[in-house]
Amino acid sequence: MEMAIVNTEDLRKEVETEVKPAEAEVCAIAKQAAENASEIMALDMEQVEERRRIIQSMDDFAMEVLQSASRKNTLLQTTVGNLSKGGEDGGVVSNSLADLHREIKNLDPSVLDFTKEGALGKLFNPIRRYFDRYTRADAVIQDILVSLDKGKATLKNDNTTLDLEEDALREISKKLNVELALGMALDENITGLIERAQAGGEADGEACEEKIRFATEEVLFPLRQRIMDMQQMQVVNHQGIIAMEVIKRNNKELMRGVDRAKTVTVTALRTAVMVASALYNQKIVLRKIELLNETTSNVIAATSRMLKEQGAAIQKQATQTAVSPDVLKQAFQDALSALDDIAAFKRQALPKMQETVAQFRSLAEAGEKEIVRLENAIVL
Repeated sequence: MEMAIVNTEDLRKEVETEVKPAEAEVCAIAKQAAENASEIMALDMEQVEERRRIIQSMDDFAMEVLQSASRKNTLLQTTVGNLSKGGEDGGVVSNSLADLHREIKNLDPSVLDFTKEGALGKLFNPIRRYFDRYTRADAVIQDILVSLDKGKATLKNDNTTLDLEEDALREISKKLNVELALGMALDENITGLIERAQAGGEADGEACEEKIRFATEEVLFPLRQRIMDMQQMQVVNHQGIIAMEVIKRNNKELMRGVDRAKTVTVTALRTAVMVASALYNQKIVLRKIELLNETTSNVIAATSRMLKEQGAAIQKQATQTAVSPDVLKQAFQDALSALDDIAAFKRQALPKMQETVAQFRSLAEAGEKEIVRLENAIVL
């Protein structure tokens, strides 16, 4: 059974489109990032508590979403690992399909010689032996079909579990994308403010340099680390969603394969068995017709041989024995009388023969129509 090829690149684009922030969210993110960047650059460097608060906010930024994504990926590995055991070589569906293939291959009537008979051929003919085998295997096939149904139910339940896991992972990915967009917008705003501060040459140069150093080392550096962490986690999430989608689609293909095995394959086997039986019966009738024709030919040959031998004996006897004229005369008269009787019989038989001819003609026409009908039926 061929599995459908899943285009993972198309899946990746689809996932990225689904989890990216909406337009309204993007506008809100940009506004929040600008406000946060301005607040950081407006910081009074003398306020130690404010500096700690900002540093702590950088440490906490998107941490909750990252931890949630990490926990979900850990659980996902366990879930997918358990589900994947059903798809290994020891899985119910895999084993059942292999068993079904073996049984059907053993019952394939096209590879059997129904004409071969052994010493006990009259008692155990090939078709009887074949149907005995089919009867025994039919119960096994029914058990296999039950096993396939169980395997299909398991695959369906697996897909339900994967749907729930995938929905949860997509939701986390959406939140992660919002945090990632906020972080990148904040990075862009802070970088812009730093560059303007460096180019502007503010009056309190030392305080400005301290603020730029703080923004660069304590804010921008950990922010970019967190952005990289979020990007990596987002890639991991996307891979997890794609992997689950591939597993679900392959499970669906396996379920369709189970349906085909239950309907098309088993039906084809039973049809083949029925056709094999019919062909074998036809072969028996054909053999009987051949034997009848052979017997008829032998009878005709024997009759011809007898005529030939008796005719020669008659000619030989005629040359060796003289016939009395009186006997010959009486025989001649008897012959003439016989001819007269024959002529009278023919005259009397003609009407009956005509009636018989008419009846045979009607029968021939009816037979001809029946033959035409059968030929038309065969063509159709």
